Amino acid sequence: MEFISQMITSHAGHAHWVIFFAIVLAGFNIPFSTDVIIILAAFLAATVVPENMWLLFAAVAVGCYFSAMCSYWLGRLVGRKLCHIKWLSKLFNPARLSKMKKFYEKYGIWTLVIGRFIPFGVRNCIFMSSGMSRLHFGKFILMDALACALWCSAAFYLFYSIGQNYSVLWHYVKTFNLLIFGAFSVTVIGTIWYKSRKKAQTARL
Repeated sequence: MEFISQMITSHAGHAHWVIFFAIVLAGFNIPFSTDVIIILAAFLAATVVPENMWLLFAAVAVGCYFSAMCSYWLGRLVGRKLCHIKWLSKLFNPARLSKMKKFYEKYGIWTLVIGRFIPFGVRNCIFMSSGMSRLHFGKFILMDALACALWCSAAFYLFYSIGQNYSVLWHYVKTFNLLIFGAFSVTVIGTIWYKSRKKAQTARL
């Protein structure tokens, strides 16, 4: 992940290609954090290469969409074999896959919309489970198109806005840190003074 971060920042002018391929590779469960990549893309768009904002956003959105397809087909083609691996058998057991299929039937697109906003590898589990439970691929990509658009737009806009205002935010962070440090110092000094006074009073008695 550190290598990808360095590649993105050191090749800012062509970062959209690195971002796109890194996110697609994440769909194969290669340990690249999609969330971190989106944050880097948004910050680059806000600070380093604002002229490439739409390219960076497109790389994020299209990359995430194709990444989900990769996870789906990974689950559909080889996912059943994963059930025989001891440490994955609990995650992808038949009962859970059946439950996931019923969840899709009951809640439809909301399964993917909510799943898109959950980090730490949960998304890929949902996409792989979709393939393993044989959810119709056409239905999957149609539902995920909206889910992906909502999530990518919200995440990119949020971190893009933070990136544009990082100097103002940094000022507040520094002020907050000074206040915390001041409060901590007063607490430590007050505690030492109180204990010293109490010890002196005990000695007089």
